[in-house]
Amino acid sequence: QVQLVESGGGLVQAGGSLRLSCAASGSIFSINTMGWYRQAPGKQRALVADITSGGTTNYADSVKGRFTISRDSAKNTVFLEMNSLKSEDTAVYYCNAILRPRDSDYDSYWGQGTQVTVSS
Repeated sequence: QVQLVESGGGLVQAGGSLRLSCAASGSIFSINTMGWYRQAPGKQRALVADITSGGTTNYADSVKGRFTISRDSAKNTVFLEMNSLKSEDTAVYYCNAILRPRDSDYDSYWGQGTQVTVSS
């Protein structure tokens, strides 16, 4: 069974920083893309950033220059460094991984979500 567990959310003042982590565990054969999505109240879940197994990154325009995604492939972990946080960054942040378990094909897996609240 595959699990994605996020950590690092919390309350921070505008202009501050937070670092999110997400570790994938279980019977994993390989991981392709890992990424972070967020969902604010009343809005759809949207991509924040993702990173391929080769290290290619992709960012939403709203976070370019402020957020940095990275991964430790040896530990099946992805990170999101968030700087210069704004109130509009407030949302539940979800980790996503496109991975292949040992007994099945590639599929999309989600973490449980972690709340990030930026106070102005």
